[in-house]
Amino acid sequence: MRLADSRTPGLGARVARGPQRLLAAPVVQAPEPWRRVAYVPVGGLLGIGFTSHPGTCQDLVMVVSHDGHGLFDAVTGEKIARDRDPDDEDDDEDDEDGDRDADPAQWCRGLGPVAGSRVRVAGLYGGGLHAFGGDGWKLEVAAPAWPNERVLLSRDGGLPHSGPHGERWWHIFQSHYSELRAAGFSPSGQTLAVATSSDLSLWTRAADHSRSSGH
Repeated sequence: MRLADSRTPGLGARVARGPQRLLAAPVVQAPEPWRRVAYVPVGGLLGIGFTSHPGTCQDLVMVVSHDGHGLFDAVTGEKIARDRDPDDEDDDEDDEDGDRDADPAQWCRGLGPVAGSRVRVAGLYGGGLHAFGGDGWKLEVAAPAWPNERVLLSRDGGLPHSGPHGERWWHIFQSHYSELRAAGFSPSGQTLAVATSSDLSLWTRAADHSRSSGH
């Protein structure tokens, strides 16, 4: 395969326009089928992780902060469990994959319906979430005006985005007031989460069964 270089016609102009295009793109709503389900203020947020409900397999989001741990329903945004004083006395036990050397800062004990399990966490102390959500969806973090980071959702293969903003790529979040901790998809690809040092935002493309059933 031939790699593009500075001699490729028009490449230099496209690269030069990249930061300007990102700076000019306003924050917009995520496109269908995505819908935003939660914006949760969380002071001192350190990281987040995904797990699933053992009964329904529905996505759950664990939030780790200086004030403890919280577990959220990713379809409704509802907080379903809280532990203000988590006990990490079993730090030396194997994690769910049998890795005794796993960094304890990158996982936490489950609570509520996932009590007894461990949840991998991405955030201030490392780790990462899925950048691809299936069906061509991709999430990227760009910082054309550091330190303000932008979260980009796309279906065009990622940067550099060639099409118009709002058609194949969308600027859905900007962390201009807090530090970005983590951004990515759940393993199922049904949930998109963005966490900063002060809040959690959730989008889903799963059906809200509680609403559709009238409960």
